[in-house]
Amino acid sequence: MIRLSPGAALVAALIAFSGTLSAQTQDPWAALLRPRTHTPAPTTPAITAADLMTRLYPFADDSMGGRLMGSIGNFKGVEYIARELASFGLEPAGEKGTFFQTVPVVTRTFDSTSTFSVDGTSFQAWVDYLPRDQGAGTRSVDGARAVYGGTWGNRASLISPEAVAGKLVVLSVGPPDRGSQNPPGTVTRAEVSDHFKTAAGIAVVGLDFIPKPNIRFYQYPSEGVVPDESPAAPNFMYVTSRAATLLLGASPETLKAGAMGKTAAGSPRFGERGPAYPARNVVAIIRGSDPALRDEFVAFGGHNDHIGMGSPVAHDSMYVLNHLFRAGGADDPIPQPGPAEMKRINEALAQIRRATNGASARIDSIYNGADDDGSGSMSLLEIAQYFASLAEKPKRSLLFVWHVGEEEGLYGSEYFTDHPTVPRDSIVAQLNIDMVGRGGAVDVPGRTKEGGVIHGDADYVQLIGSRRLSTEYGNLAETVNTASAHPLHFDYALDANGHPQNIYCRSDHYEYARYAIPIIFFTTGGHADYHQVTDEPQYIDYDRMARVARFVAELGTRVANLDHRVVVDQPKPDPHGDCRQ
Repeated sequence: MIRLSPGAALVAALIAFSGTLSAQTQDPWAALLRPRTHTPAPTTPAITAADLMTRLYPFADDSMGGRLMGSIGNFKGVEYIARELASFGLEPAGEKGTFFQTVPVVTRTFDSTSTFSVDGTSFQAWVDYLPRDQGAGTRSVDGARAVYGGTWGNRASLISPEAVAGKLVVLSVGPPDRGSQNPPGTVTRAEVSDHFKTAAGIAVVGLDFIPKPNIRFYQYPSEGVVPDESPAAPNFMYVTSRAATLLLGASPETLKAGAMGKTAAGSPRFGERGPAYPARNVVAIIRGSDPALRDEFVAFGGHNDHIGMGSPVAHDSMYVLNHLFRAGGADDPIPQPGPAEMKRINEALAQIRRATNGASARIDSIYNGADDDGSGSMSLLEIAQYFASLAEKPKRSLLFVWHVGEEEGLYGSEYFTDHPTVPRDSIVAQLNIDMVGRGGAVDVPGRTKEGGVIHGDADYVQLIGSRRLSTEYGNLAETVNTASAHPLHFDYALDANGHPQNIYCRSDHYEYARYAIPIIFFTTGGHADYHQVTDEPQYIDYDRMARVARFVAELGTRVANLDHRVVVDQPKPDPHGDCRQ
């Protein structure tokens, strides 16, 4: 790989437009000239930058395709983690004696072969009616008689819930209300479904008001974890005024609530399918040394997935554009530079491409996820190897979980904490590692609650949630750090209550916290490459990554060796409620 500097003229031209780059940075684009490959070497028991490079380069390689849950790349990634754990001698703690816990993720899609009609007149999905998925327990409306239920929003006009049992209740809805939080033509589906819970189906006369872009959005498949139970629920749809009139035999405007209509034939329905490759958590244990404490666990976690692939772009163009105008990556709006800015960007890119013989302009469509969360996943492997090598293990047992589906909605961590492979109340604390490979002076790892820009530094790391359940746990983290020969710089700004970035609710630690398990989330924060194709291994700060991993291992050791569980002295959340920071 050619190692050439773009030159002073190029740097000056670009720095003039870089409000997010340190004035002390001599060459902000030198990272584009770093090698994209790394020669691996055998890893050692110590947690080192060299080991992390050996692990992360292949884990976040283009060949992994962005490790999207359910993809071959994610499958290969978790297989690699399991092989490494087996070589270290860790105990499998997944299902059936393996390192894997399969998360039952499915995609649910409207079944286009389903039919729905009345008196021989067929209704067309997305034109005459808009079906909404109510889950596997959705009732059929085939053979159900329509009944006019009144106007939703005017409780006095509604027929009683008992009167709609087994029927297709047709509900009027008022014109779009500027004060309503619901999109035009829609209602709060859960509230309506609960009110008419015994109905075969619910048809809300609002489709005429729903904007076409919204209709296209409703056509997208939905993804989620199969619930433990699929309770019966009414079929739910939005219909046009024409469809409602055909179902009722007259315009709803002319009818009184309770008027009976026609009998429906057929029924809208949804089908589900699993992913091409299984969605799997990786779970392993190192048993503790103290017979009295080894049945308790200190849990370490990260996530093994990322967001896959996108539309092809020029790699260097995205790098320069985002580092100049989108310091938070996907957390910031898409930049819209004007003609003057674009002209200078293009001039700079031309010089960079001459310096790299065009290599920097490679077409890129892969979201490698080197930092998110290749850095956390591989740090976790290093920590596991370190503990496995110790002649004397910590007193409590150590639980390692690489969660799947964090990017899709915390699927793996939610499933694991709902279906733990060790007793849930035996987990005394959890340490979550997600994005720990950046945080330098040129990065903007976040903003204050008031919107002020935060810059990283040589020792930077964020702690989230460290005292939200246990004051003792947060204090212990500070004590361990202060005793270090080279302390990290802890930033708590993004842990503020009401912070708009809501980081506390956005990674796997919260699924443990909802069950009152004390957590600390370690991250070096966001940056211009967050959820971009430019999140690649050559841009990672491996020395910092190793320092954070060593600190997490040290803190985990202290928690595992305490003569008591860290004390929960703060309010416990509702395990099934909404997360609020």
